[in-house]
Amino acid sequence: MNCILIDDESPALKLLEDNVRQIPYLNVVASIRGPMQLFDLIKAQQIDLLFLDIQMPGINGLELLRSLKQPPMVIMVTAYPEHALDGFNLDVVDYLVKPVPFSRFFKAVEKARELYQVRQVKPKPAQPENDHVFVNANYSLVKVRMQDITFIEGLKDYVRINIQDGKQVITRMGLKGVEEKLSSGRFMRIHKSYIISLEKIESIQKTQVIIAGTEIPIGEGYRHALQAYVNGKNL
Repeated sequence: MNCILIDDESPALKLLEDNVRQIPYLNVVASIRGPMQLFDLIKAQQIDLLFLDIQMPGINGLELLRSLKQPPMVIMVTAYPEHALDGFNLDVVDYLVKPVPFSRFFKAVEKARELYQVRQVKPKPAQPENDHVFVNANYSLVKVRMQDITFIEGLKDYVRINIQDGKQVITRMGLKGVEEKLSSGRFMRIHKSYIISLEKIESIQKTQVIIAGTEIPIGEGYRHALQAYVNGKNL
């Protein structure tokens, strides 16, 4: 992490430098005694962490922090404990009161490192769900639209995919293999031998679901998941 150290007192700045240089994942970009130099440094390159004193001539550390539009992570290092609340209101990572034992200093830096690592993880863009699946049937790949499926039945040697208008597609894929191809959130397994389209449910009874006029049993081990779905949709 690129860091800048700011303290107007030379001994305190030297001690801060010594502590920082003991931590291999910190790179000191600059060690300065005046806050005004910070603005040019931040514009020149990426700064990840700022070690900042409060009482300095001219603008103090808190005022400096408030003036930054997009401040880096900040660890306050000061002799004035009474400003701790102001610091945390400005979302500083930690607030250290001089003299600072190295163990306490290292703990603060580790907090900053954890936050830095979290920020580096960029969320993967959501992948659009497929609106269809291909299944092996009659020695060819047959395209089946998700929205057309009413329910799927696993039989001894094959799987029967029931489609609207009473049509069926027979495949020798296992029921688990078909289940893995389906869009999550649109289908639910409610029995060891049945997967249903949640959109196509007409009614739910104690031991069965009705879809397209067909009674489909609810397995005991799947009852709670179906009930949770119903509770989430119930008005």
